[in-house]
Amino acid sequence: MIWSLAVLPLLLLAAGTPVFLVFLTAVVVTMMFVMPLPPVALQQVLFGGLDNYALLAIPFFVFAGELMSTSGIAHRLINWAMAMVGRVPGSLGVATVAASTAIGAISGSSVAAVAALGKTLYPKLVASGYGKERAGGLLASSGAIDIVIPPSIAMILYGLAAEQSIPKLFMAGILPGLLMAGMMAGFVVIVAVRNGIPSEGRFEPRLAWQATKEAFWALLMPIFVLGGIYNGLFSPTEAGGFACVYAIVVALFIYRTMSVRDVIRAAGNAAILSGQIMIIVAAASVITWMLTTQGVPQAIIAWINALQLSALTFLLAVNVGLLVIGCFLDPTSAILVFAPLLVPMAIALGIDPIHFGIVMTINLAIGMFTPPFGLNIFVAQSVTGLPAHSLYRGVGPFVVVLVLALLIITYVPALSLMLGSQL
Repeated sequence: MIWSLAVLPLLLLAAGTPVFLVFLTAVVVTMMFVMPLPPVALQQVLFGGLDNYALLAIPFFVFAGELMSTSGIAHRLINWAMAMVGRVPGSLGVATVAASTAIGAISGSSVAAVAALGKTLYPKLVASGYGKERAGGLLASSGAIDIVIPPSIAMILYGLAAEQSIPKLFMAGILPGLLMAGMMAGFVVIVAVRNGIPSEGRFEPRLAWQATKEAFWALLMPIFVLGGIYNGLFSPTEAGGFACVYAIVVALFIYRTMSVRDVIRAAGNAAILSGQIMIIVAAASVITWMLTTQGVPQAIIAWINALQLSALTFLLAVNVGLLVIGCFLDPTSAILVFAPLLVPMAIALGIDPIHFGIVMTINLAIGMFTPPFGLNIFVAQSVTGLPAHSLYRGVGPFVVVLVLALLIITYVPALSLMLGSQL
């Protein structure tokens, strides 16, 4: 079984096989040659993995993010962030981090943030003195914040895989996400001071007020969505539906930047992306089922217990392992496969599963822009036109900054649990 569920997937990944086919091939080969099972079992688990009400939140938030990008809401948020920064050294880079954080509070999509920011800000960053590599690295890495700031698609999937409260996970991601943004912004300021990168003007109350008015309805969206969840007005799934309706109303009737045909086109794009996510969810549920029925989680827990690792040592090992895994797997696949295996071990060592979910999410968020296969790198490459090796150099310093943030969040659980304990 080891060769079919461990060696074979690695070979398929190295060959560039799509992730969902890697999972399905490993399970089918195991069922055919290692552990004969009726084919109907595969079908039942495959479709059963999608039979969860909470999964409806994913296409809703994907659609809301697509509406945001095509309606110009994201552009208004970028302008607002730039108006708020003022005379801070390297203000354009700081505004990039702030805008990414604001976009993440609406869509929860790292890829969408990189695409939206790259088209608008990359030429300005280069012209301001950041250089092509540093500008591309900043854009690719700032999108990682979007996976941590709620609402987060990755946290929805972790909540399902680990059977944890999604609202608590959302609340737990606020302070860690802000810490990541703050450390990235601080690093940008240091780089700007050392390299003589100027600010983009000064803070003017009149311009800031004008930008706030233009972005007002966009800024209200995360307040309504998250406020509704935390006050018990609706579930995360219902919040996703509300976000879609809100974005459509704002785009059609307030900003008037979209037509009905544009909304339908955005729905089609969201359906394609949601389908890509859901097929990974279904395939991952199959390989998780296979591992569970073979007693792999129990065997790993017994092995960990035999090593007598402390909670701190276990978390360090998990961080190293997930950082490596994140270089090759997207967060969706990694969470669905590894959360069911790792969460029972964490609980056995006395680690809060909500805190562990934040640690896991941040690891995989960093993997989104870590060479060689970080998805944000490829998105930034398509937007900026830079070769991959230039982007690898550009993201390097930001990997270091966010790994430092990860260590702080890992070993200071209060950052993740302080707000969630209020629910």
